[in-house]
Amino acid sequence: MKKVITYGTFDLLHWGHINLLKRASELGDHLTVAISSDEFNKLKDKQAYHSYDSRKMILESIRYVDKVIPENNWEQKIQDVIENDIDIFVMGDDWKGKFDFLKDYCEVIYLPRTVGISTTKIKKDLFKVQNG
Repeated sequence: MKKVITYGTFDLLHWGHINLLKRASELGDHLTVAISSDEFNKLKDKQAYHSYDSRKMILESIRYVDKVIPENNWEQKIQDVIENDIDIFVMGDDWKGKFDFLKDYCEVIYLPRTVGISTTKIKKDLFKVQNG
């Protein structure tokens, strides 16, 4: 069985997220998604709209996702790959090269982002609507 892992905040879930999860799941037989904990988001000066528990519940309901784990710090990726028997690490291509250190432990694949959608864009659009 080939296992895949990806990471992210997965806040304000949109079709770009679903597209990424679908493509990641197609690379193997099992997809684990590590989502940023609320505490880790604070360390990154990032504010998610939904709590970790809510984002976890949403992701667990998606048919492409087999397991959801917390991401508590930047350094845990090697440990996650080893402990979860991961064969392929997947991230969006805006992170290209940033996780190549994992190539000693698994295959690393950077997938193209879905054009025209992002959580940042949604937040900016909502801000424009609210502020005329």
